[in-house]
Amino acid sequence: MATFRHLSAILAASFLVAPATAQSQDDGMSVAEERMTQAPHIAFARAKSGLETLTAANHQTWDLGGADWSVDLDEGVIEFQNSKRWLISAPVQVIGTYDTRDGSFMWGWDHPSVPGHSARAAQLAFDYGKRHELADLTTNPVEIGEDEAWAYTALAAYLSESNGAYRGAMGTTLVYMTFGEVTITKP
Repeated sequence: MATFRHLSAILAASFLVAPATAQSQDDGMSVAEERMTQAPHIAFARAKSGLETLTAANHQTWDLGGADWSVDLDEGVIEFQNSKRWLISAPVQVIGTYDTRDGSFMWGWDHPSVPGHSARAAQLAFDYGKRHELADLTTNPVEIGEDEAWAYTALAAYLSESNGAYRGAMGTTLVYMTFGEVTITKP
């Protein structure tokens, strides 16, 4: 079993946290608090760039895109199994669900199927939306496109310092999730 505890440290630069860390040390503000104060154009750009880097690393390390997946929201865990039969598991957060039939996105922070402990990252997006008066982040459901659903998932990943994100299909519903520290168990 290999635990990638330092994956987030290696990839921290992808979230451009050097300035946030420096500021945080100077004024006592945590990285998460500093990210909440960033202007939307900065936060969304850093979130997109960071998630692209994390996704590439997860693809390369354990084949994120080619793995089968399952999620247990009661336990708060997502599991993947890749073609090498590795079991990859991580804590999961549901950012929201997207109905492909009507283009509606239901946020995890007020979703009837998402337990509160699995919606903390979505709640951070809500809090960010309140702070910056972004109606799409504080309205449920909201009519958006899949690109916006990914952008909002990237923002939630950035705000919660996640190790990646995944979109899983369940019929006509797409589930947008972020995940934390990854544990890989090899056969």
